[in-house]
Amino acid sequence: MEFFKVLSIEEALASFFAHFQPGAPRIERVSLFDAPGRILAGEIRAGGPIPGFDRASMDGYAVRAADTYGASEGLPALMELAQEIRMGEAAVEPLLPGRAAPIATGGMLPPGADAVVMIEYTEVMDGSSIAVYSPVAPGENVVEAGEDVKENELLLPAGHRLRPQDVGALAGLGYGEVPVAVRPRVGIVATGNEVVPPAEDVPPGMIRDMNTYSLSAMVRADGGIPVSYGIVKDERGPLQEAIARAYAESDVLITSGGTSVGARDLCQEVLDGLGRPGVLVHGVSIKPGKPTIIGVAGDKPVFGLSGNPVSAMIGYQLFVHPALKAMLGALPVRVPAVVRARLSRNLASASGRTDFIRVTLRREGGELVCEPILGKAALLSTMVRADGLLCVSLQKEGLREGEIVEVTLFQ
Repeated sequence: MEFFKVLSIEEALASFFAHFQPGAPRIERVSLFDAPGRILAGEIRAGGPIPGFDRASMDGYAVRAADTYGASEGLPALMELAQEIRMGEAAVEPLLPGRAAPIATGGMLPPGADAVVMIEYTEVMDGSSIAVYSPVAPGENVVEAGEDVKENELLLPAGHRLRPQDVGALAGLGYGEVPVAVRPRVGIVATGNEVVPPAEDVPPGMIRDMNTYSLSAMVRADGGIPVSYGIVKDERGPLQEAIARAYAESDVLITSGGTSVGARDLCQEVLDGLGRPGVLVHGVSIKPGKPTIIGVAGDKPVFGLSGNPVSAMIGYQLFVHPALKAMLGALPVRVPAVVRARLSRNLASASGRTDFIRVTLRREGGELVCEPILGKAALLSTMVRADGLLCVSLQKEGLREGEIVEVTLFQ
């Protein structure tokens, strides 16, 4: 490829996915306790209805609705008490006309009963009868069998990311474990003579390694397993050794730093030498993150992200994120976390480049206002303060104060 030939986001992604086609994900089975956040590797259908029987949705009395018609405070319906329905017991004895069976929320309706009178609308007259002061319709205060989930209903499709409510539903269907996509192992190599671990003192001219930790958090949030291969000096021998090891032991490789055009920026050359087709993209028309490297070595994605923390995170979101989702077989997010807001000031941008602007949001006069945070790509604090990103497309030369814009929220 031509060194540092800048492509658009769409061109870069198209080039990558033309050479990387992961196929079906590997599958493993995990317990429901370990299932939240995992990607389903097969569809889930209900083996039976939920609930499996008609049940009360209120405390009260199971009745035949017709026996309550016309009941009022002035002229209550008098009904004989039937045997109480205890929680966890099967109600097998039919409810006879003119009778009412005490029942708690969740209790099983007996045969013949088709409604529940709330206890608030009844009065115990003696030990064997009650007065009902309000009529009920068939099905009132009742959850019918299969009302929640019908037998053989598709509950969750393959590729769905499991949420807490999904795990609860799976338990209700009788699942103890589920098939999920194996989490890709993502090797992360931080590069730079000026980079030191976070716990160390920072001599003049040095900086702490932030990228390993922010990128690891993003990998974990996307369903991958981040593995750090430490900080490597900008020297060919150590860099080749660390990258070769991370490549061999991982499903995806990420480096941070050493991606721009310079005498000591060796990442492009080393990544290109890992295997064919090699580096596909070196330079994307975005700000920040222009010197991003994207490639495929053998059957593995490789990414060289900028050493600037903001650039690295944006490059990850644009290119590593969709690669991991493809490897996991994850479905697209149904509702992206995007809000519309009024821009608080004019924003300049360069035509032919996509700009990602960090912004804060505030409410003002009943509407959301978007306030740009201006700062260099090396300033991670701008991401910490931001609520989301505003994208200025490459077709525009800027945005005007008062425009309604879309902001992608940080999760």
